[in-house]
Parts: sequence; structure tokens; C-alpha cells
Amino acid sequence: MRTLDVGWITCAVSPQCTGSARQPYGRCMAHLDPGELDDVIHGLSSGSAVDLRATTVSGRLLERILAATHGYLGRARFDWALFPESVRFGDVVFGGDVSFDHARFQRLASFCDARFASNVSFGEVRFAEELSLHGVTVAGHAAFDRVSIGSDALFGEAVFGRTASFENADFQGFVAFDDTRFAGDATFRGCRFRRTVSFRKARFGGLAGFEAARFAAGGYLTPASVGRHLTLAGAWAGRDLDLAADGCSVDLRRLRVAGRLTVRLNDADADLEGATLRGPATLSGKGTARVTSLHGVDSEELELTGLDLSACLFTGILHPERLRLRDCSLALPQRGGRALRWWRRRAFRATDPDR
Repeated sequence: MRTLDVGWITCAVSPQCTGSARQPYGRCMAHLDPGELDDVIHGLSSGSAVDLRATTVSGRLLERILAATHGYLGRARFDWALFPESVRFGDVVFGGDVSFDHARFQRLASFCDARFASNVSFGEVRFAEELSLHGVTVAGHAAFDRVSIGSDALFGEAVFGRTASFENADFQGFVAFDDTRFAGDATFRGCRFRRTVSFRKARFGGLAGFEAARFAAGGYLTPASVGRHLTLAGAWAGRDLDLAADGCSVDLRRLRVAGRLTVRLNDADADLEGATLRGPATLSGKGTARVTSLHGVDSEELELTGLDLSACLFTGILHPERLRLRDCSLALPQRGGRALRWWRRRAFRATDPDR
């Protein structure tokens, strides 16, 4: 990259180093002489802004910066930075906007219990090993779009105060969002979860969006609550998928599941139009739980229990003989119309009440 390409004055050591230059030295912090680096570090204090764009940040350099700022950073820029060693931002407070876009972490990256007072962006960051944001608090918007994580990713008990975006992220290890709180919309559109992912007891204040997400090893989407809408439209699960929803609408249109599908609805509405279910599938409901459409469903074995089907669209089901209904309510037939009857050991079928 040339200076014109990156938008900041780059390090004068060589054309290959595009690190943000410190003035008056004209070199990035990784290439300062020991005395020059001491001067820069001594000039830092609590709340200082830091600019380490495209800089190789060693563990020792980061430790000195965090010590000088007493673990409280202002505006922080780590875009395109390289972290060759394990990185620990545990309990650090970021007082301003923070950007790690395009950064590379070659070892462990830990942000346990860190606090972001404003917005944070990890767009297109590459984590070679484990990432931990367990217990972090983000007051502003959080962006993890197109991030790649080579090992486990831990977000348990994190709090996202506004929107959180993970669109097209690639999670190669185990992923945990257990007990995580999303105050605003959370989008996981196009994500690839290559191992098991868990959202047990997570809370979504707005949208929980998993459109076109891929769950290669299955997942547990059993949040405590979803404020507005839960969608897995066009998603795919290579193994079992366990889903629960309470008091919201659930979009399962064009969902494809190779293993077992378990859906539990509590005062929630679900739409399964065009879903392809290759393993046994069960949908159960409590309260006012409803299924609004089974149009075009292709299932190996589908059982519905305790659901309101009075407004459900049944047309186009590919294998109606594989559908089982238990304790479901159906619409009363109009005179001269066709009603649905169900036998405990047989699938439902249409009959003419006038016969």
C-alpha cells in the first residue's frame, strides 16, 4: 500500500511498512528508537487517543500503552494492525470510538470484561486462534461483519447496548452467546457456523436475524426472549437445530435442516413455507402459539403439538401423509366446505362433511 492508498502518513522506515507515523519522528511506534518510544509512552495518560493503524503491535508495546493510560483509552485506531502475540484487553475501558477493521490477530485475542463506551468495529478482522469477548459491554453500535475466527469464539454474558452486526462472519470453532443481551437488532445474515453454536438464554431487544446462515454442526437457538422478530429464512443446518421463541414472530421460510428440528413456541407465530426437513421435526406450542403456513413444506416426519392452526395454509405440502397433529386447533369449516380431521395414528386428510 502507498500513502495515498491508506489515508494516513505512513512509516518512513520502508515502503513495506504502512504503519501510522508518529510525529516528529516520521515512523510508526513499532520502529521508534527506545528513547523515542519512551517519550511517546510518557506523553500518554488516562483517556489518551492511540493510533496504531497498520502497526505491528507486540505484547510488550501493548502492555506499555495500557499501563501508561491506566487501562483507559480514548479514541483508538487499530485498523490493519498486526498482533503477532497473544493480546489481552481484559477490563480495559475504551472511552471513544474504536476500530480494529482488517486487523490480524495471530494468537489469542481476549477482551474479557472490557467496556466500550461508544461504537466498536471489527470489520473483516482475522483471528487465527480463540477470541473472547465474554462479559464485554458495548454502549454503542458493534460491527463484526465478515470477521473470521479460526478457533472458539466466546461472547457469553456480553451486553450490546445498540445494534450488533455479524453479517457474513465465519466462525470456525465453537461459538457461545449464552446469556448475552442485545438491546437493539442483532443480525447474523449469511454467517457460517462450522461447529456448534449456542444462544441459550440470550435476550434480543429487537430483531434476531439469521437469514441464509449456515449451521454446519447444528445449533441451539434457545433465547430467553426476542423483542420483535426471529428469522432463519433461507438458513441451513447440517445437523440438529433446537429453536425456541417467546412472544414474537418466527420466519422459518425455506429453512433446510438435515438433522432433527425442534421448535418450541410460546405465544409466538411461525411460518414454515417452503421448508425442507430431512430429519424428524417437532413443533410444540404454549399459550397463543400459531403456525401460519406449511405451504410447500417437504418433510420426512413432522409433528405439531398444541398449536393454533386455524389460519394455517396447508396447500402444496409435498408429503401430507407424514404430518402428525396432536392437540391442535383447526378452523371450523364453512357450510359446504372441507374440514380437516385427524386420526391419532394417521396423517390428517381432507374430508367432505356433506358426505
